[in-house]
Amino acid sequence: MNTFSTTRQLAAAPAAVFAAIENPARLAKWWGPNGFSNRFDVFEFQRGGKWEFDMIGPDGKVYRNEAIFSVIEPNCRVVIQHISQPHFHLSITLEPSGEGTLVRWDQVFVDAAVAQAVRHIVEPANEQNLDRLSADLGLSS
Repeated sequence: MNTFSTTRQLAAAPAAVFAAIENPARLAKWWGPNGFSNRFDVFEFQRGGKWEFDMIGPDGKVYRNEAIFSVIEPNCRVVIQHISQPHFHLSITLEPSGEGTLVRWDQVFVDAAVAQAVRHIVEPANEQNLDRLSADLGLSS
């Protein structure tokens, strides 16, 4: 198994959720698990654009990340190809649903062994990411 998927119903329109993704100042505040902060060096939010940033853990350890935005469909979908280790694709899909948006968060690792080695980190971290997104949108999670 190399895929981790989660969904979250948010009481916000797809355009509002997309705005929290496309705006680097907002994204830097909610991206990552609890206790992490971000420092973006490059954020080219366009198809083929680079995203280079440091995630800083609660202990101060810096985790360098490099990615490419491979798909951007406004208010619908963003696909990120993580080109630094560990290699994965993250697809964030926004589906209109009732009074808001169903967010689908699908992370696919290239190497199944790596996926299993980081599973204990990735599964709760992805949920925390969506918790932090909800907070950015002014919603309770």
